[in-house]
Amino acid sequence: MRAMLLEKQAAAEESPLRLVEVPMPTPGAGEARVRVRACALCRTDLHITEGDLKLRKSPVVPGHQIVGVVDAVGAGVQQLREGDRVGVAWVHSTCGECTYCRKGLENLCDRGRFTGWDADGGYAEAMVVPESFAYPLPSNFGDLEVAPLLCAGIVGYRSFRLSNAQPGDRVGLYGFGASAHIILQVALHRGCEIYVFTRSEGHQELARKMGAAWVGRAEESPPDKLDAAIIFAPVGSLVLEALRVLRKGGTVALADITMTPIPAIDYDRLLYHERIIRSVANATREDAREFLELAARIPVRAEIETFPLEGANDALRALKKSAIRGAGVLKIS
Repeated sequence: MRAMLLEKQAAAEESPLRLVEVPMPTPGAGEARVRVRACALCRTDLHITEGDLKLRKSPVVPGHQIVGVVDAVGAGVQQLREGDRVGVAWVHSTCGECTYCRKGLENLCDRGRFTGWDADGGYAEAMVVPESFAYPLPSNFGDLEVAPLLCAGIVGYRSFRLSNAQPGDRVGLYGFGASAHIILQVALHRGCEIYVFTRSEGHQELARKMGAAWVGRAEESPPDKLDAAIIFAPVGSLVLEALRVLRKGGTVALADITMTPIPAIDYDRLLYHERIIRSVANATREDAREFLELAARIPVRAEIETFPLEGANDALRALKKSAIRGAGVLKIS
């Protein structure tokens, strides 16, 4: 089968992924093999290919927003059958035994493994996944449009929940890529007023089109203070910008897996009065199931730009330059 393989981390401009022919994977006990139809791009893929995150498997096939059809199952599989359409997300498996798993916080599992980082992912024609980490997909979404919901949507949804935003609140979104344009729709559905902070004129135009009440750059001041903010861009200085326009008692949620250093915070001016900064790590299977059901009901519509499998390097370069309107998706079969 064809796969885009990462053998050595390098800048996206250097085309670090190589198109290769590799053997078709065989599902083990409790696993299913998925013939991949589509795989959406995530900034985490960029962090892995460029070296912001250390490799945990080498070589590795990136990609963790996977849509495909089960075409083989291993021994003991009971929940999936050949022909089932499923989605595969970032969390590949958890131990089920550690303190975090027992508390319902499997997103923090001590032995958690991640798709496209610890295990080969979806920049390929097939991959394998433990059956309990493959999700049935709503029938009202096509393969390409549902792919970005599997991380940009799921982790974005957890970020929205952890921002403590309530109906009627003013919510700031910093960065307006794949995740933010999905969560804007969720927040509007919940009755929030959305302020979008982005330097890209194309992204500003899309945010206005999608119903943002105000759009500007991070250094600008919106007409009213925010009740909550979610930072999707991996830029530490945005934390200070968000705190600057956050009301007392508000929350800033950090949605990215890694971030440039956060500058020194003036406690008295920016953080005092019970303002909260919190990171968001991964997501649970319950987050995934809850979000996919909600997305189907709203329904969420992802703006997508497609690339062929062999164009994955081009897609990562476009992602790095914020040149993708909405979400980028590899169309694989």
